[in-house]
Amino acid sequence: MKKFLTSALFSIICTTTFAANMPWWQQPTVCQLDTTKCYATMGTGYDAEMWDSDSRCWGLKMICPDALKSGTNTPKPMNKNEIKSGTDIKSDFDTNLLSFDNECFGRRKTDDNGAVAMVNGKYVNVYCRGILNKFDEELPNGEITYNTQPTCTDLASNGYAAVLNGNCYGKYYNDTKYHIECGNELLPERIIVLNGANYGKHTGNAPTTMNDANDMFDKMYKTSQTRKKQYFPE
Repeated sequence: MKKFLTSALFSIICTTTFAANMPWWQQPTVCQLDTTKCYATMGTGYDAEMWDSDSRCWGLKMICPDALKSGTNTPKPMNKNEIKSGTDIKSDFDTNLLSFDNECFGRRKTDDNGAVAMVNGKYVNVYCRGILNKFDEELPNGEITYNTQPTCTDLASNGYAAVLNGNCYGKYYNDTKYHIECGNELLPERIIVLNGANYGKHTGNAPTTMNDANDMFDKMYKTSQTRKKQYFPE
């Protein structure tokens, strides 16, 4: 019994001593904030001195102007509930990611290693730099336009085709060596190797496809066989 009391007393003394060595704000009798609702760490893109009244924590995310519907010129501090509601945030942006310049949160959504980017809820090609005659935004991999997208003819006029070129679109074809023939789609119907020839529209009944050429040669061969039998009978 004496041994048990001694052990219990030692335990109480140790616990009391440990608590006495703690800062007052960490004492068990002091109410503590529920930190599970707070940001674990804060650095770039946060304002650590602003109070989030909804989560009862310090720290607000700074949301980039481009990601906001309200169209501000500077990053906007927003609490967790505001961000979660998405009322003032464009769906084309991901507020979980820092911007490409690492200044605030709100990066334009991309896919395929950055070769396509989301514009107005749809993914569009990111064209390699210098291909578009006019662009609206520059991204790490290239440039995008917001509204009407370039056509095959638009690109071909500068010698380009909408072919994936690394992590952006636009492959150059020297017009002295190739001719880009466009149809109704973004990708060319075919790319013709000129082999020194000057490309131009065909005239007369010249074949325009390999099938047409094969049909023409079949007819020529049959005609030749008929003439041979007629004039050179065996």
